[in-house]
Amino acid sequence: MILSDPQKRRFIPNISLESNAEIPLYPSNNKFIMNILLVNPAIPDTYWSFSHALKFIRKKATNPPLGLLTVAALLPGAWDKKLVDLNIESLPASAIRWADYLFITAMSGQKESALEVIETAHRCNIPVVAGGPLFTGDQDSFPEVDHLILNEAEITLPLFLEDLGKGSPERLYQTDRFADLHRSPAPDYSLLKVKQYAQLNLQYSRGCPFQCEFCEITALLGRKVRTKTSGQVLEELERIYRTGFRGSLFFVDDNFIGNRHVLKRDLLPGIIGWNRSHRYPFTFTTEASINLSDDPELMELMVDAGFERVFIGIETVNQESLAECDKNHNLERNMIDSVRQIQTAGMEVSGGFIVGFDNDPPNIFERQIDFIRQSGIITAMVGLLNAPNRTRLYQRLLKEGRILDRFDGNNTNLHMNFIPKMDKETLLHGYHSILKGIYSNKAYYERLIRFLSNFRPGPNSLRKVDAGRIMALLRSLVYIGIFHKSRRYYWKLFFWSLIHRPRLFPMAITYSIYGYHFQKIYGIR
Repeated sequence: MILSDPQKRRFIPNISLESNAEIPLYPSNNKFIMNILLVNPAIPDTYWSFSHALKFIRKKATNPPLGLLTVAALLPGAWDKKLVDLNIESLPASAIRWADYLFITAMSGQKESALEVIETAHRCNIPVVAGGPLFTGDQDSFPEVDHLILNEAEITLPLFLEDLGKGSPERLYQTDRFADLHRSPAPDYSLLKVKQYAQLNLQYSRGCPFQCEFCEITALLGRKVRTKTSGQVLEELERIYRTGFRGSLFFVDDNFIGNRHVLKRDLLPGIIGWNRSHRYPFTFTTEASINLSDDPELMELMVDAGFERVFIGIETVNQESLAECDKNHNLERNMIDSVRQIQTAGMEVSGGFIVGFDNDPPNIFERQIDFIRQSGIITAMVGLLNAPNRTRLYQRLLKEGRILDRFDGNNTNLHMNFIPKMDKETLLHGYHSILKGIYSNKAYYERLIRFLSNFRPGPNSLRKVDAGRIMALLRSLVYIGIFHKSRRYYWKLFFWSLIHRPRLFPMAITYSIYGYHFQKIYGIR
């Protein structure tokens, strides 16, 4: 094993990234073959984990670690690689003993688990190579990591591998450049235990044209939207298809519609043709900005391609708070109309909401509840404002002396890492009132029935009923229909949807399961 001087660093201000096969790493012979263990830390039990819903479909995690799959594809093909996802399995001692290096990447919310993995590796004398948002945004908190490969791996990882081949790897690799995604390899989906995941994921673009004050995306990935070619995306669809997985795929782009012209001209027509030729094995979900509603052609193409749900950052109904955080594309529009336009096009809308802005008025909690009710957004992620350390919000609050600590990556656990303008107790009480107002049994099921009454999904968005869905239905009959406190509302929805919207009956059952999860997570009774 080759360890480095912990003080050494290599900063890459400019590099021309060649294709994966052309990256000069080391002699291509069997004398330099390594065993690489890729570890994805555990995700805490939050809104996003869907842990209480996954048991209905006998899955262990929602999504696999796409970043590690991409890193694996950047490593030499001759190297042996194993993936351990702590969200679906434990880390066996045999895997640690087998490895020459342990590679780890993580989001902020995975920090606690990541530290445990690093400690375990060091007890076994296995060097750790770390990268991803957690380490890029907070590198000083991980002195025990042997090699930090920061920013985008397409740029910094090849330099580490080149130095490793020479026998002189340095500790820190970072860059202020952004990768050319046209040369990014397809993730190595062959490493996955696909049956353990509710959906698989892929990425089309990085970066976001907007610069919301509380968001660290532009700090990590820039404002210029960079995309893969449609050929790359279709190749990734083929690779996923060959794993045998069928169902929902999540485009993890922070703003899928950042380059609408290319989407409409190239990618979406390509996906439409591919999905049709393969008899529609996949449906899609993604994240986008509210201005999706301004483009009927784009919405129609997305629906034709099989997109069934989109997550929209609504954040707040208060105009002054939107202006405060530079969420300018949400300003001066009727957001309920915008949401309904997307729903009318045939896509469900999930929404992100935030309370805790400096300009939030005392009635912000009732207004947020009213918006969610009227808009028909069933899955509403409501969180407390926090300031990740790479954001403009963090810098502003730091100057004002209001920062308390680092953001832990979870904005739904009653933690705020700064001093809010509103009285903290008032804010927390109001936050609880929103959760109760949208996820208590009566409020949730009434909103769900109202939405199902009017929703008309796209022709390719409703999947066939399979064994997994049948088992989920049967488990819901027991867990919710018999033993859960929402059983009265569950049965009302059950028979209402069978009679009035039988085509949407599977969706009704799915959302009843989601409601079960949200009530568990938020402790709503």
